[in-house]
Amino acid sequence: MGRWPPGTSGAKLREGNALANHLTPTELAREAGMERREVISKCMEMGVPIFQGKIDKTLFLASLREIQSQPPGQVAQA
Repeated sequence: MGRWPPGTSGAKLREGNALANHLTPTELAREAGMERREVISKCMEMGVPIFQGKIDKTLFLASLREIQSQPPGQVAQA
């Protein structure tokens, strides 16, 4: 038998019982209180990948907090 419990997949993270949080732009927009187009635009602006139509919620929200905490006019360093 595999190491994952029945009904789960390798998408489960090793730390704790958290699942990978990959959402569609529509789902992420709903959770973040944004419009779908705004989520896609922010992903492009911040360099957050959209892979097979899904976005990593944790990466998106962390990137969004980071750019919102920067003073206006400051360019993020890569």
